[in-house]
Amino acid sequence: MRAMTDGAKGNGMTEAKIILAAAAAAAVLSVAAAGGAYLALSGSDERIARCDGGDGAGGLDTLGTEFTLTRDDGTRVSDKQVFDRPTLLYFGYTSCPDVCPLDNARNAEAVDILKSQGRDAQSIFVTVDPGRDTPEVLARFADSFGGAVIGLTGSDAEIAAVSKGWRIYSRANGGKNDRDYMVDHASNTYLVMPGNRTVDLFPREDSAEKIAATVGCNLDVAA
Repeated sequence: MRAMTDGAKGNGMTEAKIILAAAAAAAVLSVAAAGGAYLALSGSDERIARCDGGDGAGGLDTLGTEFTLTRDDGTRVSDKQVFDRPTLLYFGYTSCPDVCPLDNARNAEAVDILKSQGRDAQSIFVTVDPGRDTPEVLARFADSFGGAVIGLTGSDAEIAAVSKGWRIYSRANGGKNDRDYMVDHASNTYLVMPGNRTVDLFPREDSAEKIAATVGCNLDVAA
């Protein structure tokens, strides 16, 4: 009887060791899998964080819309034709006394920095004042930035639709008969990559160097 009891104990201890070993192995595999997942996620987050030079937040990928507008040379262009390279997209109006000229000068400087590095980029200015900003007026405005800015206009309905696509607020102060009226408008610059993908935005205080670095980073990641 004693021998049988000892044997039973021995078998029980052996089974317990097997169960414990199996549990330990499973725990090791679980930790390894979790670690691998963490590393993969961390790597992805790191790649995203590398290009987080602007003030972009969640939801940027929902911005944008298809459009056809009139370029400052009079030709009609679609969003697919416009966004064929990294684009700094800005909404404003040519009669703006200070904000729009300063912001577009900065954007033009960012494009020049990128071009000096052998990177292709452009700056697009979409008017929120199509009644006054004809292609000819836009051409004179764009030319003042050394050719680094391209102007786009359209009908009231077309401008309203593209503004809605990027959630741009604008409001004219004064009647349309007053040729000197001012227009309140948002002043962020958006970074739109080919395929009409909005990936970042830059507030007014961001420098040309910071913008150029962020655009360059996005080009590197996409390469």
